[in-house]
Order: sequence, then structure tokens, then C-alpha cells
Amino acid sequence: MARRTPLVTQHLENISRRVLEEHQQIVREYVRHRQGIYALFRRGKLYYVGLASNLIARLGHHLKDRHHESWDRFSVYLTIEDSHLRELEALILRVANPPGNKQKGKFAKSEDMLRRIRRNLHATMRSSLDELIDGKKAKKAPAKKVVARDGKMPILAPYIEKSFRIRGTHKGKTIWAHVRKSGLIYFDKKHFNSPSDAAAHAVKRSTCNGWTFWKYQRSPGDWVNLDILRKK
Repeated sequence: MARRTPLVTQHLENISRRVLEEHQQIVREYVRHRQGIYALFRRGKLYYVGLASNLIARLGHHLKDRHHESWDRFSVYLTIEDSHLRELEALILRVANPPGNKQKGKFAKSEDMLRRIRRNLHATMRSSLDELIDGKKAKKAPAKKVVARDGKMPILAPYIEKSFRIRGTHKGKTIWAHVRKSGLIYFDKKHFNSPSDAAAHAVKRSTCNGWTFWKYQRSPGDWVNLDILRKK
């Protein structure tokens, strides 16, 4: 198994502002030209959060800017890569809501699930209201019946409600397929009833576990095994 690169590689927490003012050269040895997230505190409470590609320069700037009288301690969290720094900063801002930050954190591609939940809540409330007024429970929609050309129901049919793309990797190449709303898998100009049949065809073998070969995008950027669908 490949070793994962940690997001935070070194950190320095709850350090007095005086260390930065009086011994900046010492802090500079460790933080100079390093990137990451930093936090400013006042009397034990979080005041401000930011990110910087040069932390020591940014902290030195905060000794003189509009925040200079608003913090007395600081923390820094050093990283190697910066691909997720802005999202990490946004997450902290949205959760902690520091008073020194004017802007609320924004996520680049995250899906806000409120609309989905609101729609489900409305449906549930309508059902409860019908039951209270009419004394009848809302009838469940009949299970969809999808039959393929060979007379068999697609294995994915009970687990999905809309079409989506799936992908797998073979010999270093990414292979894409499309799951129809019916549950059929369309790949290489053919339809397959099961993920394993489609996967076996993709890798040109007699058998292949399609539930682990294929992945689907559960949320933006979050690709997981197709098997997760059966565990919902």
C-alpha cells in the first residue's frame, strides 16, 4: 500500500506574540519560506485564520497591520503541498467563524446538500399531513421493473435512481462506462446487466469483480467502489 503524504507535516501551537516580536530570527529558521495555515488568538479565543505561502512574512505583517492590537498568541501548521490549503482555510472559517475574518470561507466544488434535504423534508411532511387529514398513509411508488433484452433485471436497478458515469483502471489507463437509469451499464457500444460482466469485458478476462473494479463519484472528487451502493 502506498504511503500517504500527510497534509500537516509540522506545527507550532499557542506561541506568545512576544516570541515573534523579540526572537523572530529563531522562528524564521523553522518557518521561513514555508507554506500553510496560521491562526491568531486573543485571550485564549480564536481571532483570525489565514493561509500563506510564506508564513513568517505574513505573521510579521500582522504585527503592524489592522490586526496588530487584536492578538496575543499564534499557531502555525506547515504543509508540503498546497492543493487543499484554500479548502482547509474555508473549512476552518465556516466552522469557527473568527471575528477578525471579514469573508466567509468558500468551497470550490462542494455540493450543498440543503436543497436535497429540503425536498425530502417537504415530501415527508406532505405525507404526514395527508395521513393526519385523510387518515391514509401515502402509497409507496411501485418498484420499478426493468428487464433487459435477455429477460434479466440489471443488478444495479434496485440501487439507483438516475444515470451516472463510472470508471475503472487497467494497466495504468482509466476506463469509463455509463450506468443507465435502468441499471444497465453501457460500455464499448454494448449493454451489460452486471458490473462484473462489464468489468470482465473491459479487462478482457473471463471474470472480474465489477463491484470493486468500477468506481462512481459519490460527491465531487470523491470516487468510491461501486460496492458502496449496495450498503446504503
